[in-house]
Amino acid sequence: AVRTQVSAVAALDAVFRAHVAFLIAHPGVPRIIFHELQQPNDSAVKQEVRALLQPYRQLLLGLFAAGVKTGQLPAALDQEAAATLFVGIVQGLVIQSLLAGRPAAMKSQADGVFALYLHGIGATP
Repeated sequence: AVRTQVSAVAALDAVFRAHVAFLIAHPGVPRIIFHELQQPNDSAVKQEVRALLQPYRQLLLGLFAAGVKTGQLPAALDQEAAATLFVGIVQGLVIQSLLAGRPAAMKSQADGVFALYLHGIGATP
């Protein structure tokens, strides 16, 4: 998703949409992860999720740095917080869609949520 974009903000958008599309196509993945997260002990699934999240955060941090460098994002952006919020908005969409029993509902909410996110981090196209 990142390689096809010409700007950092467009790449963030593409990553967000790819993440949402994956979760819509594979609604069992969040169910398994949420089930495992409730277990008190560490597990192979928890370890795998941590192993996936670390490079994902690094990808996001790289996009934020690129956006700051090109002026699409403000220099004062708290990049760590922006990465946490990025992951959090996807998780929020997932939880709401699971509660509603309609994973595809994420797609209809994604545009508004992501537009608000970009506004919140001070992004300019």
